[in-house]
Amino acid sequence: MRYLFVHQNFPGQFLHLLRHLGQEPGNEIVFISEPNDNQVPGVRRVAYRLPRGGVDGVHPGAREFDLALMRAECVARAAASLRDLGYRPDIVIGHHGWGELLNLGDVFPGVPVLGYFEFFYHAEALDVGFDPEFPSPESLRPIIRAKNAVNLQALALGGHGHTPTRFQWMTYPDWAWQRIALLPEGVDLAACSPDPSAFQQPLPVAGTVIAPHDRLVTYVARDLEPYRGFHVFMRALPRILAARPDVRVVLVGGDGVSYGAKQPQGAWRARMLAELAGRIDPDRVHFAGRVDYETFRALLRRSDAHVYLTYPFVASWSLREAMAMGCAIVGSDTMPVREFLTDRRTGRLVPFLDPDGIAEGVLEVLEDTRLSTRLRRAVRRQAERTLDMADYMARYRDLIDRVAGRGARK
Repeated sequence: MRYLFVHQNFPGQFLHLLRHLGQEPGNEIVFISEPNDNQVPGVRRVAYRLPRGGVDGVHPGAREFDLALMRAECVARAAASLRDLGYRPDIVIGHHGWGELLNLGDVFPGVPVLGYFEFFYHAEALDVGFDPEFPSPESLRPIIRAKNAVNLQALALGGHGHTPTRFQWMTYPDWAWQRIALLPEGVDLAACSPDPSAFQQPLPVAGTVIAPHDRLVTYVARDLEPYRGFHVFMRALPRILAARPDVRVVLVGGDGVSYGAKQPQGAWRARMLAELAGRIDPDRVHFAGRVDYETFRALLRRSDAHVYLTYPFVASWSLREAMAMGCAIVGSDTMPVREFLTDRRTGRLVPFLDPDGIAEGVLEVLEDTRLSTRLRRAVRRQAERTLDMADYMARYRDLIDRVAGRGARK
């Protein structure tokens, strides 16, 4: 088959699928994206560049859509160049969120499009308004609703879509559900596997060394920010550190903002350290920044309690990987996490907005070794049942074949 993939940040959500398809003889894979240095064997890259310019005069609610339309235009030009060279894909696969797929039906009429639907924004009841510390002004509601402009355009085009969790699927209007397939994502269970020997050797990380006798609490997010509960986790640390002198804490994540509003100035890490000055021992709390994948896996395999918190929003890939590595997970009792973990069976669920409740959950996992061992074994078994990469690829290929009109695979 001939595949055309599109995502502004190659390879996006499609790394495992690209590797899988690249191993099959006869497949031709082209990927349109903005330039970067990433590479996947067997994938031909075609770059597009956004025109530089401001958004002066554009309504704040229309800025994302304006950018999406520019992306759609750039991608369509790149696709037209491929078409003029004789390339016509059997299917287009991409992410609907960036607007890049909107014009491809004009370039390749009749070619089916399979798009990733990530999240349908709501002005209340999900991520917006969830945290009372950050109230949402009424004036923001039209701008939030406008964030769905690309979603609605994509749905109106009548293509095919998929999303990885029931929570994400249910954020979309009920009239759209039949157009969006539920396709749970998988994990490489061999690469993300438990390693009991990790607890028996020192772990150098973030300029320090975690000794075998230390109790390690880990926290991972793309960026240290409220959407992933960084602020409430930091407020839980004084109690955790006071109760357990043997605890060391390693936080992984950058100082940017991936989700939600930016601070007027500075980073959330500086703000929380200032708030908690004198209550957190800097020799026991370590900020690793963004780390490579090997360091990430080493940390989670060594973790005595791994904390994963999120607003009612898209669940991180790191949650799935933590499950596969058999972490004793202390997770927020929010809708996305409840889809993966059950309290006291496969994890310890705690109230997102309650630092004391988070601290209690962490301390319980650290102090109750029978509970911790049971959670580790159960969550790994859960990952083996529900997150197997081979099963995920098989379901993905069946969906692709159905969309491309090739029938189910045997």
